[in-house]
Amino acid sequence: MLTDKLKETIRNAHKAIGENLPNYMPRKQQNLLVAEIAKTLAGEYSKDRRIITIEAGTGTGKSLAYCLSTIPLALAKSKKVCISTATVALQEQLVNKDLPFLKKYAGLNFEFVLAKGRQRYVCRQKLTQAVSTDSPQVGFTFAEKPKANDIRTLNAMHKALLDGSWQGDIDSWQSTLPQHIWHQVQCDKHSCLKHLSEHSHCPFHKARETMEQANVLVVNHSLLLADLELGGGRILSTPEDTYYVIDEAHHLPKVTRDHSSANMTLKGAIDWLKKISETGDKMAKLIKSQKAISPALKLADDCQDLLIEIQKVLTFIENNSAVYFPASHEDEQSNFKKNDEQVYRFENGIIPKTLKNWSHDIKELSKKTLSSLNKLYNILIEAVKEGDTQMYLAEPLLGEAGFLIQRLENLEALWTMYAKTDREHGAPTARWLENLTANDKRKRQDYMLCASPIDVGFALEDMLWSQCAGAVLCSATLMALNSFDHFRYQAGLRKDDGSQYQHVNSPFDYQKNAELVVAKMNNEPSSPEFTDELIEKIPSLLAQSKEQCASLVLFSSYWQMEKVAKSLRDDHQLKILVQGEDSRQYIIDKHKENCDNNKSSIIFGTQSFSEGLDLPGNYLTNLIITKLPFSVPTSPVEQAQAEHVTAKGGNPFMTLSVPDTSKKLVQACGRLLRNEKDTGQIFLLDKRAVTKRYGKQLLDSLPPFKRIIE
Repeated sequence: MLTDKLKETIRNAHKAIGENLPNYMPRKQQNLLVAEIAKTLAGEYSKDRRIITIEAGTGTGKSLAYCLSTIPLALAKSKKVCISTATVALQEQLVNKDLPFLKKYAGLNFEFVLAKGRQRYVCRQKLTQAVSTDSPQVGFTFAEKPKANDIRTLNAMHKALLDGSWQGDIDSWQSTLPQHIWHQVQCDKHSCLKHLSEHSHCPFHKARETMEQANVLVVNHSLLLADLELGGGRILSTPEDTYYVIDEAHHLPKVTRDHSSANMTLKGAIDWLKKISETGDKMAKLIKSQKAISPALKLADDCQDLLIEIQKVLTFIENNSAVYFPASHEDEQSNFKKNDEQVYRFENGIIPKTLKNWSHDIKELSKKTLSSLNKLYNILIEAVKEGDTQMYLAEPLLGEAGFLIQRLENLEALWTMYAKTDREHGAPTARWLENLTANDKRKRQDYMLCASPIDVGFALEDMLWSQCAGAVLCSATLMALNSFDHFRYQAGLRKDDGSQYQHVNSPFDYQKNAELVVAKMNNEPSSPEFTDELIEKIPSLLAQSKEQCASLVLFSSYWQMEKVAKSLRDDHQLKILVQGEDSRQYIIDKHKENCDNNKSSIIFGTQSFSEGLDLPGNYLTNLIITKLPFSVPTSPVEQAQAEHVTAKGGNPFMTLSVPDTSKKLVQACGRLLRNEKDTGQIFLLDKRAVTKRYGKQLLDSLPPFKRIIE
């Protein structure tokens, strides 16, 4: 429960923020959020389920609201706050602006840190060896021979790390580091170990110490999932001691699904599996102990058996390739015209019985091989710690073994998904094959096996919701068709389990500040004439504005965007900033420069420009959406989802596509008004918004703009 003292602390912090924030206006929406989050986490609604899901419109001040409610509570209860975001932009806003401001003025004594994955940090020991001309280390070789410029970069990195002018993370280095160089010196979990004296001062371990002292951790969704998959508390704080704030929560189900999927190439796996015995032998020789002999021999035997089983799978797929990939057999000389001709999805996730039997064997052999390699790895670590083996000799082998351990873990994960029998009434696992005959003739032909869960709600319940001290899920777009049902299903939440739900409207005056015009169009987007109609219609919409206008035109496909852009440039001499022609940041900077100089400016973009693009005030006054953002289920996972809904007697279009489109349309329209004084127009050029039954549902789920149907 919230004590009077805690309520007073939150009130005082909120008041102090208001007094020190320029142009601050009290908002009842923000007050409501602060109160509801605090009451939920304090257990006033449910002692067992301290979870609240919030859709908060633009301008509600949700980031300050969740900070003002979670941090005082966490300090009082000796918990940590873990704020997870989907975008770097929001992380930077929190770490560089919101949290420093809160710490300075709110009267709260807390520390915060931006937590990053291990691979974002340099390994001090590896970097030292890379720049040492007389290093005794055997095997420190680059995947690509370093150029003179690369060597200069490595020396500059080493010097900056030693003199303290660089903290050792890739993001704070002044220029882009080449991947082939970074991969050789980045921290890895298998050789860069804190308890080895040579690594105790590595930047990642120093960052971990800072994390342990911090009260607030800012992370991305991927790092959060990586920690939860390890059981929680291995990278970040333990779930039971943590209040989680999942901002941009609409991304969480997809990130979870990506983390839970696995794939492997057959010929590629055969290649690296052949190297495992050799690595085991080298480790055993270096250890010089009887303890290493048995696991080394077992590793060689298990690995040989594993190779035999995987070769059976390769032969089986090659023998059936005419069934799985008929397009490649119609004309051996031609490249595939469509991506789906290179993909074979097993209907309802059901694989042939022969493949299922091999799956069980490969799963068990992967587990055994992994166990033997882990034993050898741990014995070598002990030998180094006890001084029986020199670190510079062990390090390359630890790195090599670590690389193989990760691949074996992925191999076991994939074959576990192939071997398991899906629950009769549950969603099946999506399983599919890909033919990797590439257009690039230098690459050899191979087959990739893939698997992914369709629904990840149960995984989130198991890893996070049932384990955490409390959670706040928030975003400007969590509802679909004015309901939390779609998100609730995706995220593994329920209506009746004590979880709270709150929809908070934006304080903006939508009726007064913006109008949504559904333009009169002759053709539907599926019509061949639709693109020509866009070419005819868009110039007049761009010209409707005053002398200086900032426009964003959103397309559903690159080819359509490029065709319209070419025509408008050729026939109307319009200057257009087109996504893909320059970097996203350059386009935004150039657009703002045009607007600052009172010039009209036009951006053409696709779906990725409809989210996370912040163009306040005069930087955007005219938004044109060419088409309702329906996406065709092209990925095997999306197709498997649709198939599962159909099998249950549902309509995948209404169950999956329409709610998904509703969220995307809200996001797209959300580009226009970013502040309370912003004004402008939105033109929707898709007649289905008024001619189809679902069109009214989509329009009604938007903010209450003044609406004009032409």
